[in-house]
Amino acid sequence: MNAPAEHVTLAAETATGGTLLWVVLPYVALAVFVLGHVWRYRYDKFGWTTRSSQLYERRLLRIGSPLFHFGILVVLIGHIGGLVIPESWTEAAGIGEDAYHVSAVVLGTIAGVATVGGLAILIYRRRTVGPVFSATTRNDKAMYVSLTLTIGLGLAATVAANLVGGGYNYRETISPWFRSIFYLQPDPDLMSEAPVLFRLHALSALLLFAFWPFTRLVHMLTAPLGYLTRPYIVYRSRDTRLGARAPRRGWERTGA
Repeated sequence: MNAPAEHVTLAAETATGGTLLWVVLPYVALAVFVLGHVWRYRYDKFGWTTRSSQLYERRLLRIGSPLFHFGILVVLIGHIGGLVIPESWTEAAGIGEDAYHVSAVVLGTIAGVATVGGLAILIYRRRTVGPVFSATTRNDKAMYVSLTLTIGLGLAATVAANLVGGGYNYRETISPWFRSIFYLQPDPDLMSEAPVLFRLHALSALLLFAFWPFTRLVHMLTAPLGYLTRPYIVYRSRDTRLGARAPRRGWERTGA
């Protein structure tokens, strides 16, 4: 006689857990991501940097950095396209589900392998090169762990669902859930239908985005556009004699 009551209690606990994971956590991560960057820019402008270690070692960096950055760029573009663009839009554009699925899996797998390979080289370099390791902070180590976990789970989910399993169309569950967050009408039930690896990948990504503003990853949101409009730096000679020719206009010595 207690079975129905226990079933109701279990369903309520499951619903509460789903709400915390797929409604509360996304909004908390989004708020920390936005406000954290605002705080970082206002109070830590000099820390808004990659803290480049190129001067310490270049050979491994020359291989690992392009692999990682180009790979992660393709991964991000694929995620934005898959999560933001509804399935009906691509079908209206003449791109069928089969064609989209094949291209997404092929490009996603290649980009994922390149990203993991580049990240592995960068981590190996940071651990084995003495000066680079000495310049690595605890924050950097935590960032590498979070980044590796998120990328690894994403690649594992892709391989398990599409290359090993029979395929999974995440645009029917995860993508609508993602868009529902920004519509302010979150639907946690959609995520309950997704495979475990996809849910773990989503959770790790939310935690990474919450941690993002406090790491060196902030440099991904900036570009050196100021260099295009920055005035020239004028160097003036300290010699009393400037040469036989008269100086060009604007290059005359100042003062006595």
